[in-house]
Amino acid sequence: MEDPNADTEWNDILRARGILPPKEGPTEEEIFEEMDKNIREKQEKHLEDKTLDELDELEDEEDDRILEEYRQKRMAEIKAEASREKYGQLIQISKPDFIKEVTEASQEVWVIVHLFKDPIPECKLMNAHLTTLAEKYKATKFVKIVGDHCIPNYPDKNLPTLLIYGNSDLQQQLVGLSQLGGMNMTLQVLENYLISVGAIEGSNKKTVDKDSSTQKI
Repeated sequence: MEDPNADTEWNDILRARGILPPKEGPTEEEIFEEMDKNIREKQEKHLEDKTLDELDELEDEEDDRILEEYRQKRMAEIKAEASREKYGQLIQISKPDFIKEVTEASQEVWVIVHLFKDPIPECKLMNAHLTTLAEKYKATKFVKIVGDHCIPNYPDKNLPTLLIYGNSDLQQQLVGLSQLGGMNMTLQVLENYLISVGAIEGSNKKTVDKDSSTQKI
């Protein structure tokens, strides 16, 4: 037997002639569920870009439960970001600090080590740019150490040298500034290089092919 509620042309004709009763609509409960769903979707879209302060201001206007869910979500995001972005400075370390400050720290974050000497102009340029980048990329650890204090008899001609650590190991090194333009190296050029090897704004799980001439410490 054909369903009188089916959406067929014949049933529509019979309904129009009064032979079949009008098609049954959704129940009141179904209507309210659909309305509630639509309202919540609109509220969620409206709240997506709100700050914590703006969420507080909307407390009397929006559903308390949804506000609380978004407030907790936003707080978790802020805390997670803060826990990652905890550095922000180029700090100087000594040889006894190396394992803790570099090798062990690189288990969790990328660590950029600058081997330098103050009198060398290229080292001064590198330190200046690294200081700026450290303030910008606070999730990456930036340190510097005097070259021959870190590696005995390390030649000044190799300075500045960058050692880039991740996953508890040396991932990449850069000796001198010739690859980046020498004394004409700009902040943008250095930044692009560090991005390309994954040391800034990259996943901590990313690794880079090691240079075959890499000198381990």
